[in-house]
Amino acid sequence: MTKTKEIRVMSAEDLNKRLDELKKELLKDNSQIATGTSPKSPGNLKKNKKDIARILTILKEKEVTNKDE
Repeated sequence: MTKTKEIRVMSAEDLNKRLDELKKELLKDNSQIATGTSPKSPGNLKKNKKDIARILTILKEKEVTNKDE
């Protein structure tokens, strides 16, 4: 699990790259579930969703703080 402190230090470009990676992993896991096979790590699905939410939240925070300045 990626910690929030680690995410806050990353640049917006790195966050977007990580976000794309997580979305691809999530899509892969969801497609495995849809076809009836179980994913390699079922707990990974929940972790990826939470990490995506964290990254999106921090990206939005950075966007808002940049507008204020």
